[in-house]
Amino acid sequence: MSSITTRRFLQTAATLVGGLVLAACSKQEPAQTASPAPAAPAAAPAAKVYVVGTDAAYAPFESQNEKGEIVGFDIDVVKAVALKAGIEVKFVNTPWEGIFNALTQGDRDLLVSSITITDERKQTLDFSSPYFDAKQLIAVKGDSKIAKFADLAKLKVGVQTGTTGDEVVTKLQGKESANVKRFESTPLALKELEAGGVDAVVADNGVVIHYVANNTGSKFKTVSDTSFAAEQYGIAVKKGNADLLAKINKGLADIKADGTYDKIFASYFGATAAAPAAAASK
Repeated sequence: MSSITTRRFLQTAATLVGGLVLAACSKQEPAQTASPAPAAPAAAPAAKVYVVGTDAAYAPFESQNEKGEIVGFDIDVVKAVALKAGIEVKFVNTPWEGIFNALTQGDRDLLVSSITITDERKQTLDFSSPYFDAKQLIAVKGDSKIAKFADLAKLKVGVQTGTTGDEVVTKLQGKESANVKRFESTPLALKELEAGGVDAVVADNGVVIHYVANNTGSKFKTVSDTSFAAEQYGIAVKKGNADLLAKINKGLADIKADGTYDKIFASYFGATAAAPAAAASK
């Protein structure tokens, strides 16, 4: 009995130990918590819209149509440049008197407004490659005896404030001359010529030619002078904005290379850019 009892005891113990081992082996791992779904990617920031300042009183380069839209040669050029550069632009009418401050203060990202590239302006602005050749022109009444720029030395001359026309007439007559009559825009100066308030107007030749052609009742004529220096327009950006300037210059080079610039030029001036054509500058 003793040996049987011991054997059974051992068998029973073995059975219990085996059950425990099996139970341990069959124990399930705790359920894993599901990982949270990845967050949706953040929406891409909206593309920057570059604000372009322009004095829209300078047809055919920049003006407002009957709908109030800003149109003109400069506008079409910048639109084409922006398309090539892959940037978006918005044009804002900006008075000439404050246009450079608007750029410096960051209210405008770039300027296109028949702006002549000068050494003085390059001290505070950066310019694109030139996109238009320009020269000054004298407007007088049809019966005027004025034949050259020097004839204006002691006459009343209308100019647009702060333009290169203003500069050359001031240099001719002197800074203290009361005969230099300054206006907010060239068309206003030309209206004053029509009214007899000034003897002549010196301004950008493209603008003068456009005005004379579209106001035949004024009976104006134009007088050119070899003393007027050749000028060039540039698109202006804030000093040091190399990234934007590079984009503009690339876009400008592209539209000149593929013929887009010549098409725009011809639509306004009836000739290719390589040929002599009416030009303008501020």
